[in-house]
Amino acid sequence: MTMYAALLRGINVGGAKKLPMAELRQLMIGLGHGGVRTHLQSGQAVFASDHGDEESLAAELADAIGERFGFSVDVIVRDHAYLRAVAEACPFPAAELEARQLHVTYFSAPVDAARFAEIDRETYLPEEFRLGERELYLYVPDGLGRSRLAEHLSKRRLTKDLIATTRNWNTVVKLVELTAE
Repeated sequence: MTMYAALLRGINVGGAKKLPMAELRQLMIGLGHGGVRTHLQSGQAVFASDHGDEESLAAELADAIGERFGFSVDVIVRDHAYLRAVAEACPFPAAELEARQLHVTYFSAPVDAARFAEIDRETYLPEEFRLGERELYLYVPDGLGRSRLAEHLSKRRLTKDLIATTRNWNTVVKLVELTAE
């Protein structure tokens, strides 16, 4: 069995798309997944599965949530090896930063640097971002809520045709730990 993390976008935020974690766990168990655990209330679940791949597992979970809760949720599923590789490849000094200063945006598919080429990076300094294959690392010294760069990066035209969901560094590390078990 492979351990995975499911990253749900935009649930339990500001009173919208309420999805109780206990009900999410039961739903996932009903889909035949083992070792189901949730982390926080903002849409992370880890589980073991021996069927499907990341895309089919994400689609299956998104469909099941829609049927059970009556609203659509974007879902990205990633396995432990990927999550660990993302944490290990961080281009910023994670051990020296506060978790609120470092984030990873996970994308549903590989991203091309050309998508972000129009951004004048100098304008946003000391905030910075670096692209991986299916992820974007974001350094925001004053936190995400005050970040002009994060606001710019979240514009729909930059993420067109992709699911994108962002997690702070504590969550990135925790998902690696939880999927290692």
